[in-house]
Amino acid sequence: MAALCGGARKTRATLLGLLAIVLWSTLAGLIRSLSEQFGPTGGAAMIYTVSAVFLLALAARPRVAGFRLKYMLTAGLLFASYEICSSLSLGYAASREQSIEVGMINYLWPSLTVLLAMMMNGAKGGAGVYTGLLLALTGIVWLMCGDGGWTPRHMLDNVLSNPLSYGLALGGALIWAVYCNVTRRFAGGQHGVTLFFILTALLLWVKYLFSNEPGLVFSGASVVALLVTGAVMGIAYASWNIGIINGNMTLLAACSYFTPVLSSLFAATLLHIHLTGRFWQGVALVCCGSLLCWLTTRERPVAAQAPRAER
Repeated sequence: MAALCGGARKTRATLLGLLAIVLWSTLAGLIRSLSEQFGPTGGAAMIYTVSAVFLLALAARPRVAGFRLKYMLTAGLLFASYEICSSLSLGYAASREQSIEVGMINYLWPSLTVLLAMMMNGAKGGAGVYTGLLLALTGIVWLMCGDGGWTPRHMLDNVLSNPLSYGLALGGALIWAVYCNVTRRFAGGQHGVTLFFILTALLLWVKYLFSNEPGLVFSGASVVALLVTGAVMGIAYASWNIGIINGNMTLLAACSYFTPVLSSLFAATLLHIHLTGRFWQGVALVCCGSLLCWLTTRERPVAAQAPRAER
């Protein structure tokens, strides 16, 4: 009987982890939509405020005294920096199409995490890791070309058209790779995600107060969208934590690497955008590259394993 209960608990936890992956896939489109209504910084500040409230309601209140100071300071600042870069890169995108492009740059983080873990451990990367990273980078370049031909000049012009948005997206991917490795080393089995969300919201409100964005204007539809987005983000993080602690981590890790496909699909549907065949080819390359890096680390446990990241 105990074995059956344990199996049922593991199944429920795994399903919650899979739910988190689906919910995360909707966030790029939802964040971009709210950024158009409230502004990049104001919209992000409200989203993380609502999400923090949902996390406080869904998860047990964290005991600050139980956390390691090194973990709280380092991981907290990295987490907040990543979330700010990620959300603002979507908000500052010049168009909805560009917001999906910069959103895809975020998914370089799995490959970068593995590469950084190997560097931190002094391990030599296998051919699979470098091939996976190259595939992921190729995918990003490929999807940014649209249906036209690719040239270095075309790529440079595309990035220079909005260097802030693309720079924030790439910076976010790098920061999240560092965060994953820092968390793995210093967390000691703990996580301060709820506190990190509160910190992120506070920093965004400070930025908003010193920005030139117009005042926030609310409507019935925008309030509903804000509550939905905040709930989606909060529930996703709470569900993922249950999944990785009590569920099938191997299955969840494998499925998480296909998030770019779902994210692009949801964003295109929500924002009413037609994505080209070349774009989907690029998405496939990003997924394959990330998955290859993960498979390689499973075979080389001394080097680095796929991180138990929250996103």
